[in-house]
Amino acid sequence: MLEAHGLKTVLRNFRCRGGEIDLIAVDGETLVFVEVRVRSRDDFGGARASIDHHKQRRILRAAKFYLAGKRARPCRFDVIVMSSAEGAELEWIRNAFDDHE
Repeated sequence: MLEAHGLKTVLRNFRCRGGEIDLIAVDGETLVFVEVRVRSRDDFGGARASIDHHKQRRILRAAKFYLAGKRARPCRFDVIVMSSAEGAELEWIRNAFDDHE
């Protein structure tokens, strides 16, 4: 899906002590950190609602760890959600963490 929109995957399943990132990709000069959430049911708000403030902080922490020692470049945080209850449709939310530090 991302490749069809011009993104190039750099790394999958990046893990560090502070958190994890499902995908790291490049969109032009922008480094994109992607969280992928899949839920089979919509209880408690479904896949989108599962990315709460705590989860966002863990992703941000992992991104800072990944970026340590690398050249500065623009970054953004995207989320891809899928819920079986919604007919297994994917939703790609660009700039999902619009208030990141």
